[in-house]
This record gives sequence, structure tokens and C-alpha cells, in this order.
Amino acid sequence: MSYITIALAKGRLADLSMDLLEHCGIDCSEARSSSRKLIFDDDKSGVRLILVKPVDVPTYVDHGAADIGIAGSDTVMEYGGSLYEMLDLGFGRCRMVLAGPDDKSGGIIKANTRVATKYPNIADDYFRRRGQTVDIIKLNGSVELGPLVGLSDVIVDLVETGSTLRENGLHVIDEVCQVSARLIVNRASLKTKHQTIMDIVEAVKAFVQKGE
Repeated sequence: MSYITIALAKGRLADLSMDLLEHCGIDCSEARSSSRKLIFDDDKSGVRLILVKPVDVPTYVDHGAADIGIAGSDTVMEYGGSLYEMLDLGFGRCRMVLAGPDDKSGGIIKANTRVATKYPNIADDYFRRRGQTVDIIKLNGSVELGPLVGLSDVIVDLVETGSTLRENGLHVIDEVCQVSARLIVNRASLKTKHQTIMDIVEAVKAFVQKGE
């Protein structure tokens, strides 16, 4: 049987994605109940779900290991690549921001400011558009620690409520972009499996619009 493979980001986004897919007639019960399996087939809908790290969703889709993916727009933007971004799904909303200590309240005022971030490509694009030259430092976690220990002057990171920033003596200097979950599609798959993929896309779109 030929499946349409959908890559889902592990964690909270996977649960929200499965809520959405179930409303579109895709059985996600096995994926919800299993703690070890990573691949789940729903023969009735012809859909295969694979659970991967959030940062890897665009990679699986771009290289054709998955036909469709659901990932945060931050992950999609950071990856780049030749993906079709089909829908803004409206959940997983947060902000990508430039943040720093209180003494940075006036914004960046010197050249070669050090910026700690998990998103070097997004940060580089942001500062290029501002016409500023900065030193970007890639971190994989606890980005807010950068300014506290002298590793960086400011950070570029995701925030939801801003409480973590405040607890570490940081505040938002500027908003880089809004972030939400997006449905992405492999370019080749959209050509070779066009109707089947578009049926899923349209079902998802109808449900998202209904909930707006």
C-alpha cells in the first residue's frame, strides 16, 4: 500500500497536530498511545505518521522521506530549503524576539554586538535587514543564559509569556517575527501525489477556517 507520510514534531505540537488530523479523518490513536514507536500506519486513510524531533521535520519533508510535515514556522524559516508552506494552522503561537538586559533598553548601539540564539539564520536575516553587523553565537539551549555570563550582549529567541526573560533580568527589545504551526509539503510529492495531498490540505484548511 502506498501511504502519504506526514512528519510530526514530537512533544506538545504533535498532540495539537493529531487533534487536527483526527478531525480530518486520520486515525492517530496508536500514535497517541505508544511511547516507543515512531511510525504509525492508518490503512483506512492511507496515511503514515512519523514522529521526529521538531528541528528535523523540514529535513524529512525536503528530502522526500515525508510528503507532508507540521512544524513551527521558526523551524521552517531556520531550515530554508525548497518547501511549499501551504497553511498557517493557527496553533503553537508565540513570538521570536530580540531581548537583552535592562541596560540594553535603548536597543543595539554598538557594532559587533554578540547575539546568542538557536536560530542563527533567522537572526542573521533580521540584522541584515536592519543594516547591522553582529557576531552570532549558536546555542542549543538556555539561550537566556548568554547575557548573564558574558557570552553575549543580547539574544534572539522564542517567547510565549515572557516570564522566563523577566526571571533572568531580560526584556524584549524588538519583535523579530510571529511564529505559529505551519503545514509544509514536499515539492516533488505535490506533483506525483497531487490529488491525495490536496485532499488532506483542503480538509485541514476547512477545519482551521471553521475554528477561526
